[in-house]
Amino acid sequence: MKQINGPLARLPVTFTFHTVTGTFANKTIHRLLAALFIVPCLLLGGCASLQKRDPLQVTVAGIEPLEGEGMELRLNVKLRVQNPNDAPIEYKGVSLAMDVQGNTFASGVCAASGTVPSFGEVVIEVPVTISAFRMARQAFGMMAGAPASKIQYEMSGKLANTTFNSTRFKTKGEFDLQSSADVVSRDENH
Repeated sequence: MKQINGPLARLPVTFTFHTVTGTFANKTIHRLLAALFIVPCLLLGGCASLQKRDPLQVTVAGIEPLEGEGMELRLNVKLRVQNPNDAPIEYKGVSLAMDVQGNTFASGVCAASGTVPSFGEVVIEVPVTISAFRMARQAFGMMAGAPASKIQYEMSGKLANTTFNSTRFKTKGEFDLQSSADVVSRDENH
C-alpha cells in the first residue's frame, strides 16, 4: 500500500489502487457482456425492419349501442380489417380512437386475439366510450362556428402483436351532411 504525505495524510480516507491487469479484465468482461446483449437486439430489429408491409385497410362495418354508465355513451364498433399482405398478422389486443373535427370523440380497447389471414379479412368488435363532456364539446363547437356541410373524422388504432411490434392503422374521411339530408328528406317523402 502506498503512503500519502502532506495535508492529505490527515484525512480519514483509505485509498485502494487496482492493478492495471484487473481493471482491464473487468472492462473487457463488461464490454463483452454488453455486446452479447446488444448485437442480438440489433439483428432482431434489423430483420423486422426488412419486412415492408402494405398498410391495413380498416373500415367501420357496423355500430351497435351498449349499456352505458351514467354520463357516457357506449358503442360496440365492428371493424372490418383487411390484410393486403402475403403474411398473416397475429394480434393480441386492439385499441381504437375516433376523432371528429380534430377532437377526440371516442376511444376503446379490447383484449381480443386472433389472426388476420394473408390476403384476407376479419371483423373485430371494439367497445368504445363517448363521454358526455366530449359530446357537449362537439355540439358547442358545431353551434359556435359556421354551419358545417361536412364533418371530418379520423380513426386510428393498433393491433397489438404478440412479438416486438404492433400493426398500426389510420383512416380519414369526411361525412357530407348535405347529401345525407337529401337522402333523409327523400326517404321521408316516399
